[in-house]
Amino acid sequence: MRFDTTGKVSLDDIYNQPDPRTYFRVLRPLGYCVPQLAKPYFVKYIQEYRESLQVAEPRVLDIGCSYGINAALVKYDATMDELYERYGDEARDAEPREALLSRDRELSRSRQPAQPIRFTGLDASADALAYAHEAGFLDDAIHADLEHHDPTPSQRAQLAGTDLVISTGCIGYVTERTLTRVMAAQGGRRPWMAHFVLRMFPFDAVEQALSGLGYRTTRVDELFRQRRFASEREQSLVLDGMSAAGVDARGLEAEGWLYAQLYLSRPNNPNRDPN
Repeated sequence: MRFDTTGKVSLDDIYNQPDPRTYFRVLRPLGYCVPQLAKPYFVKYIQEYRESLQVAEPRVLDIGCSYGINAALVKYDATMDELYERYGDEARDAEPREALLSRDRELSRSRQPAQPIRFTGLDASADALAYAHEAGFLDDAIHADLEHHDPTPSQRAQLAGTDLVISTGCIGYVTERTLTRVMAAQGGRRPWMAHFVLRMFPFDAVEQALSGLGYRTTRVDELFRQRRFASEREQSLVLDGMSAAGVDARGLEAEGWLYAQLYLSRPNNPNRDPN
């Protein structure tokens, strides 16, 4: 079992598969659930944006979208339990990728969104993005590493016009560098943001950067389970890092689960944003 520099077990391989079966098989025993817990907050936030700014079909950018899980849950009202059953059935191990895609396209066709939303996914994994886009979960896909590179002109065009930016767990690996590059592509527009951030990662630098761009950020009091630790070693490494950072893990991570907090960022003067 390999660990990354944060102390978390390295799960890079599950994002570099031609379909989501490995992703769900690995995460299911760990109780990975943060997209399901995030869903009602995203739905409410998107609806609030729609009503406040009179945008009929908000454009949502999901950073670190992997296989389009948030889009499947929010746009097509899927659930994590449904997706675990859909991809975790060992009887489908021999099923070709195209057959899996065909069933997912049927899902996206058969469930008309109650409220129109356009989802764009941003991720460094070409395989995960390709599947999410081909399945119909994502309306558009951007394969880019904005931590280290500016977007290309075509990627800037894809990013432009974003209404809301969301994420569930990538902040910490993704930093303010990515968010400022996303903002630079907006031509003066300022999308609303909602980020679920593991407590092991500080949000201060992101909040500061957003403040400099004219945002105010609030933290939701509730805490959200992300997944169980994959091993005692992972828990020990993460707890050591949290202790060194002055984060109290008693009653939370010390009991065996990773926890996230939700940060909501909005422009200081939202009514002045160009549409």
